[in-house]
Amino acid sequence: MAMYYGIKRYKKELRHRTVDGLQRLRKQLRNEIPPRTVNDTVLIATWNIRDFDSNKFGHGPRLTESFHYIAEVISSFDVVALQEVNDDLKALDRVMRLLGPQWDHIVTDVTEGPGGNKERMAFVYDKRKVIFRNIAGQIVLPKSRLVLDTLQFARTPSLVAFQSGWFKFQLCTVHIYYGADSGEKLERRKAEIRRVAKFLSKRADSKDSNYILLGDFNIISPEHETMKALTDNGFKVIDSLADIPANMRRDKHYDQIAFKIREGELRPGKSGVFDFFKSVYRPADAPVYRSLINAENIDWPQDGSDEDTKRLKKYYTNTWRTFQMSDHLPMWVELKTDFSNEYLAELLGD
Repeated sequence: MAMYYGIKRYKKELRHRTVDGLQRLRKQLRNEIPPRTVNDTVLIATWNIRDFDSNKFGHGPRLTESFHYIAEVISSFDVVALQEVNDDLKALDRVMRLLGPQWDHIVTDVTEGPGGNKERMAFVYDKRKVIFRNIAGQIVLPKSRLVLDTLQFARTPSLVAFQSGWFKFQLCTVHIYYGADSGEKLERRKAEIRRVAKFLSKRADSKDSNYILLGDFNIISPEHETMKALTDNGFKVIDSLADIPANMRRDKHYDQIAFKIREGELRPGKSGVFDFFKSVYRPADAPVYRSLINAENIDWPQDGSDEDTKRLKKYYTNTWRTFQMSDHLPMWVELKTDFSNEYLAELLGD
């Protein structure tokens, strides 16, 4: 549960709209996301939180209520890997204040260069449930693994060591180069997926550690070579997530959660994708936000005609609201973290 202080000081229209949205969102979260437990499970999520929050594309900035909705979604999990956090951290800091003092975060430096877009990766976690094991870094490939025309990743993958209950794990988040759907740029995309999976898989074998690789892989489909670049190099994608599109239109498989876990310790429970647009910024809400939509992006006569209404709804649905929440939906998995019974049984066996 996120913090709600401050809402009472909002003007009536904003206060009522925010409260109504939060009530719908909380109900949906209760119905779709398993309850967080104290000792038994950990809920891990990944979310590409679109352009958070530079407004460099001119479709924002995010409204006050959007920060409440984002914090509410994050607070339903135990640890969330975020992609597309921008150079300026004011937006993330605002979400952290809404989450409250029991939450903490680890943020990477920006990736420089034309492919990096000055993006950061972030890990947001509940300190009451998840322990930071004081190891964090970015994946830099050794020289022997580089290809001649690609020095490093477009956006550097980042890794943090956590523990929840008995379960110790290394969480690595990526935002893989997109490029194009064919040709040389697609080959670079596949190469990035393959290299990070192969690198971490080898490390997992040598250190006997649990690795979870998650984020925006820009995978085209479960059958495509982009997925094989991940699964053929040591990582497993559980069936319940492999076939689920996690974008707003529900037709792309860009986001994934993959595992290289010690034998007997991968114990998934429920999993899925959370579509917050069922509760907030719904298609039918377009008229409510008309006066708040940035006019510079409306290039048609605003005359109240049927054509005006139709174009407004299309822009609101396909573009504007994705810069309030995201065009990606959070993908999540529940993992068992209590191995105490098994451990005690092993001691009896000895």
